This record gives sequence, structure tokens and C-alpha cells, in this order.
Amino acid sequence: MLWACVLLPQLALDGVLRRLPEPDAPLALVTGPAQLRTLHAVNPAAAAAGLRPGMRLVAAHALLPDFAMVEYDPQAEARWQRFLAAWAYRHSSLVSAQWPGCLVLEVRGSFRLLGPWPRIERRLREELQALGFVHRIALAPTPRAAHVLAGLRDGLALMHRDAMVATLDRVPVRRARLPGDCGERLQRMGVRDLGALRALPRDALRRRFGRELPDHLDRLYGEADDPLDCYQPPDHFDARLELGYEVESHMALLFPLRRLVGDLCTFLSMRDGGVQRFVLRLEHEAGHTDVEVGLLSAERDPAMLFEVTRTRLEKVRLARPVVGVRLVARELPPFAPASRDLFDARNQQQLPWPQLRERLRARLGDEAVYAVAPSGDPRPERAWRRVAEGAVDIDEAPPRPPRPCWLLPRPIPLRDPRPRIVSGPERLESGWWDGEDARRDYYVIETSQGQRAWAFAPPGEQGHWMLQGWFS
Repeated sequence: MLWACVLLPQLALDGVLRRLPEPDAPLALVTGPAQLRTLHAVNPAAAAAGLRPGMRLVAAHALLPDFAMVEYDPQAEARWQRFLAAWAYRHSSLVSAQWPGCLVLEVRGSFRLLGPWPRIERRLREELQALGFVHRIALAPTPRAAHVLAGLRDGLALMHRDAMVATLDRVPVRRARLPGDCGERLQRMGVRDLGALRALPRDALRRRFGRELPDHLDRLYGEADDPLDCYQPPDHFDARLELGYEVESHMALLFPLRRLVGDLCTFLSMRDGGVQRFVLRLEHEAGHTDVEVGLLSAERDPAMLFEVTRTRLEKVRLARPVVGVRLVARELPPFAPASRDLFDARNQQQLPWPQLRERLRARLGDEAVYAVAPSGDPRPERAWRRVAEGAVDIDEAPPRPPRPCWLLPRPIPLRDPRPRIVSGPERLESGWWDGEDARRDYYVIETSQGQRAWAFAPPGEQGHWMLQGWFS
């Protein structure tokens, strides 16, 4: 097995920066009691001004009086780690997020599907960069070794166990992610690296440090099995963005909306599924406003979902300021992408039908876009019925003689002195059950202008023509 470790050195900070429209402004995460506030993490702009993690807030204000502050939230950091575990699940079926601030995934089983490791690594980096997360990646035959190597050097890849052992033996004990404070204690004892640690008697190590340290070494070097808590994807999507300020316009909600829709599509890609119905919840100081978005079929295209949700959102009147946005999707049916020809000559500016349909439904209302289904009534004005698209299965029309492409809303007299009969008659006797009895003889006729029409006359007559429709 080969394990890739994705180390996320500033996960909590990235989770905050990706929801800000201007992430380049100085910002710091703060933690601790009110009398002893310290900086948990800082962005590059704040670091350039001299701010460092662990610095007292008073000292930070002395260096940079004006910078944004956000409270550090461990629960939000854990949610982002679960989100990235869901993202990693699309690349491997064995994903673990049991260690804070990192993910490990088995990638050897994905080589046949996704290609060799350099291609997989490039794909992981591109997607993480698009999601907005700083990362370090390393590869090793054991998950703990990949975790250690990711902290040493970004991009380090060891395919074979012998190379892994030789590299680990040179790792300082302080950077080997040993359990508890074992690294500091061993450093004070004069043990500098893992090679010197492995040379010590195991019984003496067990008596001094307990069983945890020898077991950790065995799992680190692959000499014992390492049971991991593997990630299991949830059956629904629920994400929330706290704005940090009051929003009273739809325009200011577009950026967090785009982020949430992008996260939803990432989650759907991981599940290889789509979404057909979800709720966008606008949270206020007291209460909330729900914007329901329903689709006729399962979709997962980010541009389409954002456009449909934006159109629905613009119709909502914001009676109160919005302080948070939440997106909940529980109906996640399987997704079947539309088939296209290999050489599709479709204009790139032309909208695909599903996207155009959903845009029309969002702008005009759900009742304005509908499908037409045949009915069993032989009367032309009653032969079709309106149905909501996707609501029912549309049966095939009963077999009948050719019908015109353009059917008039109501019959009108045919003003042609010499029409030529092409075919007919077709006798129609219907409507006795609803009081609208119809007895007609239908003909396909050709006018003096060369147009083919569908007209009827009283039974047994060929005159007083009433025009019902036109053939193309």
C-alpha cells in the first residue's frame, strides 16, 4: 500500500479566508480568555507586518493597529477537515482524518484509474488550490510515515520501504510526531533521531515511556498493522457560512453563495451523484428565511446551480439583515450526465437545454414551464394536456393518421374557392359524454397557393370547410 498525506498547516485560517471577498487584507485568528488574548494564526499580509502565531493581542495591536480579527473556532476547523475528507474520498476509498490538520489516503489502488503518482499529486494540488487551502503533500508506504514526511518537506515521495526506513532514521525526534511529550524528553536524554531511538532496548523504552511509544514506532516503520478510522461519507450536505457582518442586499450574498454552491458540487462529485432539491437558508439575528430550489432532474454543474439559485434569491425580499447563510441538500439522487457526440459542433455560447429550462423556471415561475402529453380524446382541441415536466411518465400518443404541425386554437372558415382533396375523409364522432358532441369528416386538402391544410366538413359533405391546422 502507498499512503499520501495531505497536511493542512493553516486549515482554520483557510476556512475563514475562503469566505471573505478580500482575503488579502491583514487578518488574524484570536483565542484565549478576554484578559489574555493571543494570535492563533495570521494570514500572509499580517505576517508581513510582523504578527506571529502565539503573540499577545496587545503586542499585535502595537505593531499593526488596524487588522481584522476572527475568533478561532475548533468546531469549524473540524467541519472543514470533514469537508476535505469528503473531497479526498473521490480519489480513494480509504481516507482517514483521525489526525488533526491532515488527511491520509491510500493511493496505490487508484493508480490504474487515475494514473501514476505524479499525475495524482498534480490533480490533488490543483483541486486544493481551487478550493483555497494551503497544503503539503508527501507519499510513503505507511500512513504515519507519510504524516511525518509531509511535515519535513513538501512533495517528498518514497515508494519503497527501504528508502522510507533510511529516511525516517534521520528524522529528529522532535519532528517525528511521537506520542505526547516523548520527543522533548528523548531530546533532553540525548537521543537525536529515530535511528538512535530504535537502537535503544525496547524493554527499557516500554518501562520508561509505556507501550504507546514502541507501538507507535512499529506502526511508523510498517512492522505492525496501523488501524485507522476511515471516513464514511454522509448521505446529505449541510454547510454554513457566518458572514460576520449584516448584509442587506442580494449582491453582497453572491460571494458566499458561490462558495457554498462550489462546496456542494465538490461533495456531489465525491458521491458521483447530483442534487434535485435543496434549501438556501438566510439566517437573521432572530429567525431565518428559506429559499427553496427545486430542479426537474438531478444536476451538479456549479455554474448552472449558482445561476438558478441566484435567480431564486433575487426574488426574495430581505426584510431583515442577513448574518449567516446555510445550504442544506438532502435529496441526492444518482447523476446521469447527458450523452453527447464525440465531435459536438454545438455553439459554445448556446445554453444546454437543462440549464435554459431551469433558468426559465427560476425567472418565470414553476408553472410557466411545462410539458405537453397526449391524451386519449380524439377531438383535436382535447388531444393534448399540460403536465409538469418530470411529474409523470408521458405515454406515447395513440396511433392516428398524420396530424398538422400547427394546430389552430379554434377552427376558422377556409377562404379558398377551389381546394384540392389530398386524402380523407377521417370520421370523428366523440364528446357525447361531456355535452360537447362533435361529428366531423376531416380531410387533408391543398389550397390554390400550394399549402397543405387540415380541414373538416359536416358528415357526408364536401363544402363549408373549417380550417383546423397547417402542415409544414
